[in-house]
Amino acid sequence: MRKTREILRLKELKRSHRQIARATGAGTATVSEAVARARAAQLDWAAITAMSDAELEARLYPKPASGIERPLPDPATLDIELRKTGVTLRLLHHEYLEHNGVGAYGYTQFCAHYNGWKATQLLTMRQIHRAGDKLFVDYSGKKPCIIDVATGERIEVELFIAVLGASNYTYAEATRSQTVPDWVMSHVRALEYFHGVPAAIVPDQLKSGVTRSCRYEPGVQRTYDELAQHYDTVIFPARPLHPRDKAKVEVGVQIAQRWILARLRHQTFFSLDELNDRIAELLEDLNTRVMHRYKASRRDLFEKLERSALKPLPATRFSYGEWKKARVHIDYHVVFDDHFYSAPYQLVGEEVWIRATGLTIELFHNNQRVGSHRRSYHRGRHTTSDEHRSVLHQKHAEWTPERIVSWAKSIGENTARLVEKILIERKHPEHGYRSCLGIIRLDRKYTRERLEAACARALAVGGRSYTHVESILRNGLDRAELPKADVETTSIDHENVRGSDYYN
Repeated sequence: MRKTREILRLKELKRSHRQIARATGAGTATVSEAVARARAAQLDWAAITAMSDAELEARLYPKPASGIERPLPDPATLDIELRKTGVTLRLLHHEYLEHNGVGAYGYTQFCAHYNGWKATQLLTMRQIHRAGDKLFVDYSGKKPCIIDVATGERIEVELFIAVLGASNYTYAEATRSQTVPDWVMSHVRALEYFHGVPAAIVPDQLKSGVTRSCRYEPGVQRTYDELAQHYDTVIFPARPLHPRDKAKVEVGVQIAQRWILARLRHQTFFSLDELNDRIAELLEDLNTRVMHRYKASRRDLFEKLERSALKPLPATRFSYGEWKKARVHIDYHVVFDDHFYSAPYQLVGEEVWIRATGLTIELFHNNQRVGSHRRSYHRGRHTTSDEHRSVLHQKHAEWTPERIVSWAKSIGENTARLVEKILIERKHPEHGYRSCLGIIRLDRKYTRERLEAACARALAVGGRSYTHVESILRNGLDRAELPKADVETTSIDHENVRGSDYYN
């Protein structure tokens, strides 16, 4: 339903079915059906936003009353048959009805299905760029470089180019790589440079932006798609091996190579910031240079055509988040960057999405956030929320030495002293938890006075367990006189024992 919701969001932005299909990776028929079902259910975008995925699915895709399937004709087969002498769509529809019988489409829908497919075949057209409509982005094949101060090594870096369709207004910057963080944040800085957001962004099908390269159904990388939603725009990846889909940026890259890279060839830079400062100066010169064809500069056209047509930037800057799919382990934790973060224990064995920023880790299951943690960079450690534990584990987590001693003090000093000694003498404090809790809970069966007396006797005879205390109470030894051996210090008078004055 996440894809259906995205289709309806893009339709609210007045995008065509074909544009939505390319942006979401769905077929045009899927887009048409989703829009038609929403219209039939009388759902507007405000109502859709307020609904959960389950509610939306129930409204858009109710269970059919009957199981009759309506097979669609294969348009490619129809196209081949139409090339034969005397064959018409009317004849092909008649044969289609004979073959499929009940549930087949009528002649109008039959022709619409074929004509819709035919209209998309082998078309070449000159693109008309409307103001504020599209931003074309790409990397330059030719790269600038910086020099490592420590080693003197020459390091090639990337040149990111963004061009607005109607005005040719250009943005350029150098980045370390073409990885997702650099790719996404270059878009953020470009939009801030333009002081607005276009209706669509057209990238090439590089791996940082497209997870599945395909002519018909490209898969947009999740962080890139999140950026589009934050800025309320659409990602339209260009078709593979079709540079005409993004001719604007192809030309923009050539111009940037001539008027920026070529002018840097005799200059040396020792940091990325230093290089970008110089690129910004040359970019200003490029955008203010008068173009012969239009008798105006790119900036003039931008101010005249596109500035007012761009949508305003959102109130907050996009926060880069890295997405990763993970499975919840049996200890109800997931791993990100070698640190373990808790998830609700009910999701053990389930797959969740992790969204990581510099400060936070968020967990999502079925498009619902199920957990949030402050990000930790301590490898091998655990970050656990109490609400993610089961009830039994929550109670176990409450067992700390300090809390157990505090419970014992509510009974008496002897009980507290015995509990402290048990916790200290065991190899690990948790090893004595059960014994201490057993002693404390004996007050449910015996009076607190008797339990205090039993703990005093256990201290005197060296008993250090629940079994000792329970045996004393069961046999009534708590009422007997304490043995005289219960002396904290012993003074011995002997001629071989030196007194305290010996050391003064």
